[in-house]
Amino acid sequence: MSPPARTGPRAVAFLRAINVGGRNVTMERLRTLFEELGLEGVWTFLASGNVIFDAPEAGLVGLDRRIELHLKEHLGYEVVTFLRTEAEVAAVAAHRAFPATEMQRAGALNVAFLTGRLSAAGRRALSDFGDLGTDIDRFHVHGREVYWLCRVKQSESSFSNALFERRTGVKATFRSLSTVHKLAARLVAGA
Repeated sequence: MSPPARTGPRAVAFLRAINVGGRNVTMERLRTLFEELGLEGVWTFLASGNVIFDAPEAGLVGLDRRIELHLKEHLGYEVVTFLRTEAEVAAVAAHRAFPATEMQRAGALNVAFLTGRLSAAGRRALSDFGDLGTDIDRFHVHGREVYWLCRVKQSESSFSNALFERRTGVKATFRSLSTVHKLAARLVAGA
């Protein structure tokens, strides 16, 4: 499905674990659930819980919680929601967290969208000498996002979203950096 015509600034909801553990929500159903909240211009990007919509005039404050409650009511399970404006998504895609040579050799490059900024303890856990930073996994904190460079195939790393949340105390959802680049390009193109 192609995106609806733009009527103003857009926002993106990154949904955590929408289609895992035997759960299957079609993108059409997801669009309908967002429209039931009064959101307009709703479309999905890839089948991985990326929902784009026209940013409401009232702003995004509190909308993440409204979305979470609505999804839980209609799907029967928690779906943590991470909202970003299209400008924020473009900034995440443009940020260079690691040197180009390291990025080219990486087995995987991902970005975590967080519910809030990391505490000092959370940042320390991600440092090269912390609990999570290893010879295989490197992290870069930038605002409400964490970039993860995995030097091997992601499946060969012991790092996981659950481990990240236990060590940092912040909820997160991960997307490949290539997905974020593609999404940012679609948003910039006015799609």
